[in-house]
Amino acid sequence: MLKGSIVAIVTPFKKGKVDEKAFGDLIEWHISQGTNAIVPCGTTGEASTLDYKEHYRVIEIAVKVVNKKIPVIAGTGANSTDETIEITEHAKKSGADAALLVAPYYNKPTQEGLYRHYKLIAEKIDMPLVLYNVPGRTAVNILPSTVARLAEIKNIVAIKEATGDMKQVSEVIRLCGNKITVISGDDFTTLTLMALGGKGTISVSANVMPKEVSKMCAYMLKGQYDKAREIHFKLEPLNAAMFIETNPIPVKTALAMMGKIQEEFRLPLCEMSPANKEKLKKVLQDYKLI
Repeated sequence: MLKGSIVAIVTPFKKGKVDEKAFGDLIEWHISQGTNAIVPCGTTGEASTLDYKEHYRVIEIAVKVVNKKIPVIAGTGANSTDETIEITEHAKKSGADAALLVAPYYNKPTQEGLYRHYKLIAEKIDMPLVLYNVPGRTAVNILPSTVARLAEIKNIVAIKEATGDMKQVSEVIRLCGNKITVISGDDFTTLTLMALGGKGTISVSANVMPKEVSKMCAYMLKGQYDKAREIHFKLEPLNAAMFIETNPIPVKTALAMMGKIQEEFRLPLCEMSPANKEKLKKVLQDYKLI
């Protein structure tokens, strides 16, 4: 279930509300393009700006539209353990196949606190759980030794590694072996992480070029490294463009330019600066996406 190109899908808005039709159309497009799984309500899905009702609805739409064709890994993490359990339980009831749990942000828990947080969630909810380590967003790093402890828990099955630190990734894989699946959380590290033994990526760039990201991951899983490397270099300008400004501002702007969604964000996120928007437009034109 947790391998290949997994898109961290955007949440389209229209006139202040979730654009359910555009969201459904995006999911259908991803399935047709070879995306291996969908992550609704992740960082790229602006989960932190959704209220509970919207959060649950976005997961429900994803499950319904996917209709078991590919897995749905629902973003359900929060900075409160009780809140995380509540959201994750609802995702399970909605039919999600797994849950993506970002490390509790702002609190800056200790490694023991992180361990107890994830352990309690795993005890309370019997579904596959994916750890999400992104210190640049959360101000806390789930260390390899903590991941190794958590990998002993049956339903903690994977980790999305977004540190950008391949030494740390290598240590996680060395300590955990096949007890946990390691997935890239940064498009620019996907090739390297998979070369170390990772199984795929939860990708921002796949929102824009899903077929290419899926092919690259498939080649890596087959050991066809030259072909994968060729696509990696082809995607590098796009990977860089996706982070000209804070994610998901560039990717939603790109999808709007491609005519797939409205260019709409929720504060405190806002539209791109004109200069950066021109840079993004040039990249998309170079790929003949617009």
